[in-house]
Amino acid sequence: WGSRGNYPPLGGDGEAVFLGVSTLNLDAKGRIAIPAKHRETLAQTCASRVVVTINPNRDDRCLWLYPENEWREIARNLSRLPPMIRQNQLIQRLMLGHASEVELDGQGRVLLPTELREYAGLGKRVSLVGQMHKFEIWDEEIWSGSREQWLGEALTEESGMSEELKGMRL
Repeated sequence: WGSRGNYPPLGGDGEAVFLGVSTLNLDAKGRIAIPAKHRETLAQTCASRVVVTINPNRDDRCLWLYPENEWREIARNLSRLPPMIRQNQLIQRLMLGHASEVELDGQGRVLLPTELREYAGLGKRVSLVGQMHKFEIWDEEIWSGSREQWLGEALTEESGMSEELKGMRL
């Protein structure tokens, strides 16, 4: 793999890439400190401005944290969906309506709004999970329990593996 020096992790197209799981403390004011390895990338790609919103999948109660530039594209795509289709309207209402623009402070912390913390059931310890172009923010206990469940069902015959996944070399 070799050393990457001081360069941020970037994909082949120059986009930021966020990988890995970090366990963090949520402070009394509702802030988490983004790990240093991701701070530099966020500073370079979006001037340390991010957007936090809910994951609208009720089975996966977590928050999504996007670099601002990535979020702008997502928001544009969501806003272009035909609004007279109920499913589109609900996703727009949930994701756009709960979106909160925040900036990393001088210590690399992000304030998570109270309503979003309550939605995701965040306690004192949280897991920040890199998902390539965004992060998921989970309560640590929920993350650990869900991970065990997912390991049990992810690649089983009964899970109904998608055609795309079947054709992928892992």
